[in-house]
Amino acid sequence: MSRLGIFVDRKTLSSAEQLHALIRCRDVAEEMGHSADFLFPVDIRKIPMMDALFIRARTDPLNVTYVASRMAESHGIPVIDDPASIRICSDKINMYSHLMQNDVPIPRTLFLSRHDLSLSRVREIFDEIGSPIILKEPSTSFSLRVEKVHDPGQFLQVAKRFIRMSDWIVVQQFVESRYDWRVGVLNGELLYVCKYTIPDTTFKIQDSVNGHLVYCKVESIAAEQAPARVLETGIAAANAIGTGLYGVDLKTNNGDCTVIEVNDNPSLEGGEDDLYPDVYRTIISRLLEH
Repeated sequence: MSRLGIFVDRKTLSSAEQLHALIRCRDVAEEMGHSADFLFPVDIRKIPMMDALFIRARTDPLNVTYVASRMAESHGIPVIDDPASIRICSDKINMYSHLMQNDVPIPRTLFLSRHDLSLSRVREIFDEIGSPIILKEPSTSFSLRVEKVHDPGQFLQVAKRFIRMSDWIVVQQFVESRYDWRVGVLNGELLYVCKYTIPDTTFKIQDSVNGHLVYCKVESIAAEQAPARVLETGIAAANAIGTGLYGVDLKTNNGDCTVIEVNDNPSLEGGEDDLYPDVYRTIISRLLEH
């Protein structure tokens, strides 16, 4: 019998859906003949006693989750998410650079430094990319610090706010769509696929509108009903990052398929896996039986 550590924090347990998903993960591990322990940050010293670690809390190189991941790796313990995946996916410039180097299709994307932030350069960017334009602060997650701008004045206003947090900004072509595809990939193989239908009040899958949080609708899609190009591109994007567990967001528009981003630590509690009952079994097998 192997021992699985499931690394969580208080925020992980903040919703009934997340708690249900964690309990389900533990139950599957036990059905497979393993034990599963929930580890909180105060339990981090117990990681070397585990046979594998599954991180189910927000990942970031500045968070304790990264320390947990590094600790597992240093002790030769299989871990999802691994430190390299956390470093790459938490920095959008790093992540997009990996996609570009591997010829994965993405929207037209530029990296703008604080030294190039001038009205003349911004006007050139609008001529190159068109309007509207998406601006992203590189450490963004959960659609935070992602804004759509329509003119140079608005661009500069948002960019100057983002540049206080980073020396660089991601500048990206806007791709019109009412939904995103989410392709879950583990070790280079398809894990699940779903659609995120974007609320009418925003262009993002999660946003604050008039002081209220709005979320996308999640619809699990059978693999055979998803466009082959979406699946192939999603797997190619994941492989450009590593061999871990990733949620790849893609958009289709006028026959094109482009990757919007690759996420480590993808959500598994919103209905993404409704048509894929073996998701946790597959993850646990990867961690404990590979």
